[in-house]
Amino acid sequence: MAPRVYVTIVSPSVRATLLTTHALGINIEMEEIDLSNKEQFKPSFLKLNPQHTVPTLEDDDDFVVWDSHVINGYLVDKYGGIDDSLYPTDMNERAKVNQKLHFDTELALLSSRILKSILHGGKKSAPQEQVDEIVERYDFLEKFLSVNSHVALGHLTIADFSVIATVSTIDLIVPVDLKKYPKIAAWMKKMQALPYYAANKNGLDKIRGQIAAALEG
Repeated sequence: MAPRVYVTIVSPSVRATLLTTHALGINIEMEEIDLSNKEQFKPSFLKLNPQHTVPTLEDDDDFVVWDSHVINGYLVDKYGGIDDSLYPTDMNERAKVNQKLHFDTELALLSSRILKSILHGGKKSAPQEQVDEIVERYDFLEKFLSVNSHVALGHLTIADFSVIATVSTIDLIVPVDLKKYPKIAAWMKKMQALPYYAANKNGLDKIRGQIAAALEG
């Protein structure tokens, strides 16, 4: 069967996985999980993933795994063929990709705290200390991109998919200063030029509308 991915497309983590599947040319079955209606707590989904998170991947032989970073690496390992550039098998290069995936985890957690306070907590802006934490991560990212053309290495990897999904989302609340961060600006343009960037943009546009509605409400 085709891999089945349980998704909520506004989720940056889900969008990172969709970028990965498109880059690999994998045909997948997508099943939308409506978090607003608490579908993640249905017994059938909890049986697959007791942590009730998206994305969740269901593959051959009833193999199930969740966490987008793990899913994306697994997909490259299984379906990438001889081209391992998205998640290199070279130990040193893979370590660099993994390090940037951990960086994305930190950035995603900081971003999620701000987004939840606006989308579900009635806040109209983020506290300055939280903004400062995001800006510090922009500083780090600019330094990463001063060393390599992409987040982890000198070419596209799954780390780029994760970080662009996260950065493009929190940019809606804490805008990236494109003059201050020319390397980030150039990298974002590069990512937006990918032929399958719609895998990120579609969900991004949806959450953009949700944020606008929350700020106007």
